[in-house]
Amino acid sequence: VIDAPGHRDFIKNMITGTSQADCAILIIAGGTGEFEAGISKDGQTREHALLAFTLGVRQLIVAVNKMDTTKWSEDRFTEIVKETSTFIKKVGYNPKAVAFVPISGWHGDNMLEESANMPWYKGWTKETKAGVVKGKTLLDAIDAIEPPVRPSDKPLRLPLQDVYKIGGI
Repeated sequence: VIDAPGHRDFIKNMITGTSQADCAILIIAGGTGEFEAGISKDGQTREHALLAFTLGVRQLIVAVNKMDTTKWSEDRFTEIVKETSTFIKKVGYNPKAVAFVPISGWHGDNMLEESANMPWYKGWTKETKAGVVKGKTLLDAIDAIEPPVRPSDKPLRLPLQDVYKIGGI
C-alpha cells in the first residue's frame, strides 16, 4: 500500500508513489461543490486519474467519500459514478472494470463492512479477465485486485529512485 498525497503541493510525491502501484484507489469527495471542483478542468481528481493511467496503473477503484455529508444520497452517488465513468473512459480506463464504492471515512461506512446507512447500495460489479467479480465494501474491492504478471524469467532490472524537484509542478 502506497499512500500518495492528493494535495496540489505534493504532486511530485504522488507521481513517485503512483509510478510503483499496481492499482489506484481514487478517493472522490462526494460533498456538494467538492466533487465538482475535483472533476473540473484543472481539478485534482481529473489530474490524478490521468497521471495514474499515464504512469501505467491499469487497475482502478473509485471510492466516493463523505457520503455522510450528502445524507447518504443514492442520487448523488449515481451522479458521481456517471460523471466519473465518462471521464475515466476518456483517460483510458474501462468503467466496467472499475469498482465504485460509496464510503464515509469519518464513520467507517462501507470500508470493511456493509453500511446500514445506505440500504439502496447493492454492491459493485466489475469485469476482469477471469470473469465478473462482485463485492460491497472498499475492502472487497481491494481484495479483488488482480496481481500483475511479473516477468520473473527476464533479466533483473533495478530502478533507482529519488524525489526530484521539478520546477513548476
